[in-house]
Amino acid sequence: MALNRRDFFRMGGLSLGAISPLGLSLPEVLANEAISGGGKRINIIFMFLQGGASHIDMYDMKPDAPEEIRGKYNPVRTNIPGLHLSDQLPKLGQCADKFSLIRSMHSFCSKHGEGDVDIMCGSPRDKNLQAPGIGAVLSLQQKQHAAVPPFVHLGDMKHPAHSAPGYGGYLGRAYDPFLIKQDANAADFSVRTFDSAEGVDVSRLAGRKDLLRSLDLFQANREKQLEFARAHNAFTEKALSLSTSTKAKEAFDLSKEPPKLRDTYGRNNVGQGMLLARRLVEAGVRFVTIQGYQDTGIYAWDHHWGIYSHLDKQLPIYDSAYSALLNDLDDRGLLETTLVITAGEFGRTPKLNKDKRGPGRDHWADCFSLTMGGGGIKTGRVIGASDKHGAVPTERPVSIADFAATVYHVLGLDPGAEYVAQGRRMKMLPEGSVIRELL
Repeated sequence: MALNRRDFFRMGGLSLGAISPLGLSLPEVLANEAISGGGKRINIIFMFLQGGASHIDMYDMKPDAPEEIRGKYNPVRTNIPGLHLSDQLPKLGQCADKFSLIRSMHSFCSKHGEGDVDIMCGSPRDKNLQAPGIGAVLSLQQKQHAAVPPFVHLGDMKHPAHSAPGYGGYLGRAYDPFLIKQDANAADFSVRTFDSAEGVDVSRLAGRKDLLRSLDLFQANREKQLEFARAHNAFTEKALSLSTSTKAKEAFDLSKEPPKLRDTYGRNNVGQGMLLARRLVEAGVRFVTIQGYQDTGIYAWDHHWGIYSHLDKQLPIYDSAYSALLNDLDDRGLLETTLVITAGEFGRTPKLNKDKRGPGRDHWADCFSLTMGGGGIKTGRVIGASDKHGAVPTERPVSIADFAATVYHVLGLDPGAEYVAQGRRMKMLPEGSVIRELL
């Protein structure tokens, strides 16, 4: 369970206004108790801008900086007085009251693969005992009631040399997400995992490759450990449950959505992925991660060259899909119970380089922006600030661990819960303080 009032007082919080070592006040602890004690369950939709989106060209414009820093886009007003975003994000500007913006993020590293894992778990990558992603911890600490997967990834985001971001880590493969590799915008999009022909013996479903991919990996290990047998049973039970679930099959069926709404989200993989995420959350999926753009590789926001030829295409897609999701969730009364996050693993260099294929921005871990909206947090706010070039935070620095601690808190998860892996006692989230300004 999450931090309760007894823990709060034991850890040093003695009064209403006191702050615990985890950065929580007593009112926040009581709110957390309400969530974990049967209150509203919060869901997550995380749009991952894999590769590291440029904060300076999107959310932290520097119009007074030299041209090689400010780039070609201009800041424009939003529906929040004083808040300006890129002129490439006009639809988001009209629903800026539905999310908050953090401009003072900083990450553990500026490397692909490692950075991906870091932001999805809140801890630096560990090649021996990798910390679990937040969705995996959610699957462990809060029992799934609906006949759908608790945790879904839309898009394969694994770097070939590193752990897959957001997976079960030392919790084991039973807590990996349900992976959907298909293009949600494809005319023949279908998650055949949930198809079961009438009259087929249910026991035969266990042989389906997509559904039992994790089981196959364990089988390749020749059942060396007793732990495998337990995982085998868990996977088989989950697989058969999902295969016979009409609710799960319908959740993935985008044809049930009005064509006009599908157009609003955008008839592309990102837009239809965001719409699919909304359907999954409605059906009971708790955590959905979406690959926020796909082209020739998984790091589609990695603009070392030709940044504006890329962003000219990507930003309108991002703008339409993200704004449509926020408005759609709000219209359906789902925004209060759904936390929507958009973030890359780090930012981009303030100064444009001089690549012969066209100027670009390189990796930058010292400062970047991310957005969080819905889920009961305060919206329409700007947290932190960067210097005149967007190079370093100058107000309210926020770490990857702080971001994760905030998501843990919103979900009602216990960051201090321990798990024994390979003989070591591990904490789910060893560090990080909640961003109290959002609560």
